[in-house]
Amino acid sequence: MERRRTVVVSVIVSTFLVGLGGGVVFPILPNLGAVLGISPFLVGFILSANRFTRILANAPAGSIVDRVGTRTPFVVGLFVEGLATAGYVVALRASLPEAWFLLARILWGIGSALVFATAYTIAADVSDGEDRGTNMGVVRGGITLGFPAGLVMGGVVSDTYSVLAAFAVAAGFALLASAVAYRTIPETHVDEERPAVKPWEIDTALPTLTVGSVNFGLFFAYLGALFATLVLFVDAKDIAVWGYGPQGMSGLLMAVTVLSASVFTLTGGKISDELGARVPTLLAFLVVSFLGFLALSTAASLERLVVACVLIGTGQGGANGPLMALLADLTPSDRTGRAMATNNVLGDLGGGLGPMVSLPVVEAIGFAPVYAACALILLLAGGLLVVGIYSQTGTLNPRTATLSND
Repeated sequence: MERRRTVVVSVIVSTFLVGLGGGVVFPILPNLGAVLGISPFLVGFILSANRFTRILANAPAGSIVDRVGTRTPFVVGLFVEGLATAGYVVALRASLPEAWFLLARILWGIGSALVFATAYTIAADVSDGEDRGTNMGVVRGGITLGFPAGLVMGGVVSDTYSVLAAFAVAAGFALLASAVAYRTIPETHVDEERPAVKPWEIDTALPTLTVGSVNFGLFFAYLGALFATLVLFVDAKDIAVWGYGPQGMSGLLMAVTVLSASVFTLTGGKISDELGARVPTLLAFLVVSFLGFLALSTAASLERLVVACVLIGTGQGGANGPLMALLADLTPSDRTGRAMATNNVLGDLGGGLGPMVSLPVVEAIGFAPVYAACALILLLAGGLLVVGIYSQTGTLNPRTATLSND
């Protein structure tokens, strides 16, 4: 038990530090696009490039994990993410900044494919049916907690000092993450190298596709549409506090959503463990996120905007732990890496399409229809979850004890 806690804490610390680099770009680049002369579509493409790259990199990452283990891919992935964050600094000084930003986001996608596949597999490896939801939630919370720190850093530090300073500090923390992981993370997944798995192999089992479809909807609405458009929404509504401009203000609001998500990531996983069932917890938090996007579609004041962001973050976070635990419950241990990678493919597809669709559509018809559509997507995700789980298990509310593949 003590070893489990040590491993989980090590994963949390490493992913938190590297998460700074993931968040720092979001409150800066949408407005920086106007300064650099980059079109809204190109800004959206740059923000999404890491996710599209990860779509291609996820399957090889999962195959590597199931063949050679978790330690080496985890450390290497963190180091690559650190280099990618340093690329933002280079981009500001380069003659073609958009090319450097794009390259940095591509590198980030490769590194994060390794980190995500390994982090969740490590959590599954050191868990059983009674604490899997909690451990998955804790690890997911660690991943997401770094993100709001990066959002605040990107918005506040760029407003107070400079964009260059924000990117440089984030790069330092991201590189530190790989050093922490190298010193503290043991091997958890294999005792010896397993037979070769095709690098492009994905897991097409019904539970994986069901969980992945829900992940698609969550990522499209939250990390895709919301995070790509919030700085523009704040600017358009002229919402400000404490003298911060749109970048600083949106960074703070994004941090509110992610902090709320992080808190309820822990709560959602633990609730599903205590109930001995994942589906009721998942559906409840999907409804909370649905209500948040409905509130956002009509928000016209700072107070209503904060409430909407808290609801969205709560719903997103609360669904994370039980969703990943459900996938681990239904997946044999020798396929965990590939199942997690396939789930990431679908989530990244949603997160990648989000900015590319939402930014041009917002420019054409406004914010309210986009946010209302995001709310509808979350309801559809809940319906897909119920249908998929019933088809697999023959019940609408399967018990964790009957699902766990320990």
